[in-house]
Amino acid sequence: MNLQNKIYQCIGIPHTALISIILFLMILSFPIGAYLVFNSEIGNDITYEYPMNDLSIFLAGIGFQVPVEFELGDGFIVLWCLFLILFAVAIFGPRKSFVTVLQSIISFGKYHQSQDNYIITVIKWFSILVVVSGVIISVQEFFGISVERVEAPNQLIQFFQILLAPLIEEIGFRVMLIGLPLFALYSYKSSLKLFVKSLWRPSHNLRITDLKKPLLIIIIVGIFFGISHVITGEAWSAGKFAQATVSGLIIGWVYFRYGFAPAILIHWATNYFIYSYAYIVADINKISVEAAFANSLLYTLELMLIVTGSISIVILALNYVFSKRRTLEV
Repeated sequence: MNLQNKIYQCIGIPHTALISIILFLMILSFPIGAYLVFNSEIGNDITYEYPMNDLSIFLAGIGFQVPVEFELGDGFIVLWCLFLILFAVAIFGPRKSFVTVLQSIISFGKYHQSQDNYIITVIKWFSILVVVSGVIISVQEFFGISVERVEAPNQLIQFFQILLAPLIEEIGFRVMLIGLPLFALYSYKSSLKLFVKSLWRPSHNLRITDLKKPLLIIIIVGIFFGISHVITGEAWSAGKFAQATVSGLIIGWVYFRYGFAPAILIHWATNYFIYSYAYIVADINKISVEAAFANSLLYTLELMLIVTGSISIVILALNYVFSKRRTLEV
């Protein structure tokens, strides 16, 4: 084993341990969410039988209401199953399973194989997003700029919307505003199969040799994503712009580089995963969701994500250093 792999192996043991714990907590969030919707009292007088009359849809920069009637619980189950399927796909693919890749990292320091598994990519970039967002929020608060959201009139409806948002926004921002332009620029034949595959994973299925245009598109869409959080009906304060923009840039890059599944699951993690624990803590302790974020469980989860994200950033830096060294040697 060469020096590079030995370094990756030393870093990989604690890193993969943290990733495994986070994965377990993500899996646990699925039954927690089901409990919150069907058995808890977070909705007060509103239950899972609450009738929903429309869906807020965002496509290609245009938001509109789709008149469709369904019960909140039915809608939740559909979304819950969809994300569960995506989660299973992420654990076992696209090329190697989570366990197989972990064994390669721990035993041989083969960190380059981490991109062979979606869920490792998801947790790595999600934790990086948490670190970067934390830095932005801390800097803004130092200058008196806070990130605030108006409290929703009903927590059960809000929880449903939190689960719905990743699907709507990833299709509306990433697929429509990044995937379609990239297909128009780089498609090499008229084929429905190529069209679908390129929207699923652009960089893997399109012949892109120059990153300038894709990066420009990702940056523009990322800024638009940030703006949309403060000018639409999402009720965020202006302080949300910078944090949402960076999130849009990171998720946009992940969509371009690794595909739709990891991108939407990162968004799912920032919404549903985090808030499922906040809501269960709030329900058990009979406190507000905002107060739940100060609970020791949420604090521990945040600390775990920050450490994981910091190690992930170190690994990205090492990848850059080693790649530069190989270039100079050639």
